[in-house]
Amino acid sequence: MTTGALPTAADEARFWQLIESAWTELGPEPAELRRRLLHRAPDAEGEDRYALDGWLPPFMKRLEAACAGMSSRELTGLDRVLERKMYDIDRSDIHAVTDGSDDGFLYARGYIVAVGQEFYEAVKADPRMAIPDADCEEICYFFGRLHDGRFGAFPETGSGISRGTCSNLAGWQ
Repeated sequence: MTTGALPTAADEARFWQLIESAWTELGPEPAELRRRLLHRAPDAEGEDRYALDGWLPPFMKRLEAACAGMSSRELTGLDRVLERKMYDIDRSDIHAVTDGSDDGFLYARGYIVAVGQEFYEAVKADPRMAIPDADCEEICYFFGRLHDGRFGAFPETGSGISRGTCSNLAGWQ
């Protein structure tokens, strides 16, 4: 069991809204690709599983633009949400599907978060929905890096957890 600061409901709602808005701004094609990922059969194979990869860089640019002008407190709150989301899916059953080294699994969890709340919840409920070898390294410390760039230090989330692989001991029993 972990102790420390938890994300607020408002920060979590804002986090997922920012993710969704960044995707929405990219138009109908990535929306359809995300829909297909979400509604495919678990363990389904095929190259279309990776069709969203090319959309990740413009998604990240949109997400960064949406965070322009945010305060230290706002970025810290968003980083706390991201940290918690990454921690909660730091599980051996999800790793078994995504594979990868410690960093590789971190980046795979980043992908799961980046695709959005519905996909995140689907993978959390059924790890077979994860995509093997898919990754989004850039999002893993995204809000922390924004904070560091603007305020000269990574935020102190106060959570007492880590987003690093195998940090969630309950997920690896």
